[in-house]
Amino acid sequence: MKHLPLIKMLAGAVVALSIASTPAVARERHADKEKKEALYPNATRTEPKLDLTSEKDQKALNDALDAVNEGDKAKAEPKLQAIIDGSKSKYAQALALQGLANLKYNDGDLKGAIATMKQALDNGVLPNDTYFQLEYELAQFYVADEQYQQALDTLTKWRAEGRKETAESYALEGNIDYRLQKYPEAIAAIKKAQSLTDKPQDSWNQILMASYAESGQSDQAAQLAQQQLAANPNDATALNNAVAVLMQSQKYPQAIELMEKSRAAGAFKDEKQYVNLAKLYLVSGQDGSDPKPNAAKAVAVLEDGFGKGVVQGNADNYKLLGDAAYIAEQPAKAIDAYRKAIPLAKDGEPALRAGQLLLTENKYSEAKGLIQQGIGKGVEHKGRAYMLLAEAERGLKNKPGAIAAMKQAAQDPDTAAKANAWLKQAGAK
Repeated sequence: MKHLPLIKMLAGAVVALSIASTPAVARERHADKEKKEALYPNATRTEPKLDLTSEKDQKALNDALDAVNEGDKAKAEPKLQAIIDGSKSKYAQALALQGLANLKYNDGDLKGAIATMKQALDNGVLPNDTYFQLEYELAQFYVADEQYQQALDTLTKWRAEGRKETAESYALEGNIDYRLQKYPEAIAAIKKAQSLTDKPQDSWNQILMASYAESGQSDQAAQLAQQQLAANPNDATALNNAVAVLMQSQKYPQAIELMEKSRAAGAFKDEKQYVNLAKLYLVSGQDGSDPKPNAAKAVAVLEDGFGKGVVQGNADNYKLLGDAAYIAEQPAKAIDAYRKAIPLAKDGEPALRAGQLLLTENKYSEAKGLIQQGIGKGVEHKGRAYMLLAEAERGLKNKPGAIAAMKQAAQDPDTAAKANAWLKQAGAK
């Protein structure tokens, strides 16, 4: 049985690794009056003298920052602006600017948030604990705005002058390094972050896995992914990451084994897992001499998902089922799946493939109708489609129709030679 060309069938087979999102925005607002242990006791920056002496300014600042913390922009914004414009305290102005920067950040105005936060830092009178908290927050703002080099420069300055090392700051550095494609540096930073805490975040492992994978250390990435999945067997993200790195390493049997264990345990909860496992079977099958067994397993996986109502009846899923059934030499299932895809598809590919299968069963009239329908709706390779139409016309003993279809095929560079040879032999040239 001659297989159909599987045009773009396996697009999107690899699951993309997710990367940790921007860390939470710092919420340190202002120093209270109680004596607290210094957060940055070894800072190299000379601490300026605090100039907030007015109780009225202190109350106004507290009220404005409380409104920021409560997410009440309508109340907070005018209060903050009044302090920025009218207070004689540069400290109060700086903290009001930080509050305003956070309002802008929450509104999605990242560049405005960055500019305003820089104003707060440039003010010059912030005590060290507040200054370095705001500088760290600025680095986070840069990450959110995808200004990764500026983020790294800010974080480097923060650590050099603040003389502070935290797990979270190294995790942030690893995130930035990864986005700058500095993979060895990202690996080192994440490992440092993990060494500084007994509660590392799962998202740090995601960056570490991705950095291993991108730097060609696929075995380390796969080992880490499998460890994370073993620790979180019901975690869909851990499963997807493990499968992704195994596929990148072309370790298809191991990836399939992980997914099948998850499916057997009832951990498949969304459509993507069924679809990716089916695609993985098809990719793996193409590496062997006989793709039929793996294609049959892909059919079984999709039918399981359809039967449980998890895999949705859309054009892509029906077409994938049709392709798998075709390779598995299950033509009846393939035709049925393609027929279901036809009214849902944006193009004529499912109709064309169903028509081609019907040709192998000598159902020429039915095949002709579907091939014409496919051409009318639009197909990627028109020449091939017209050659199939010519085959249907020949089967129906309609030589003029076959000639007309072959003339159309002759206009496509991909099929011109074959079509012209046939037309010459048929005396139509």
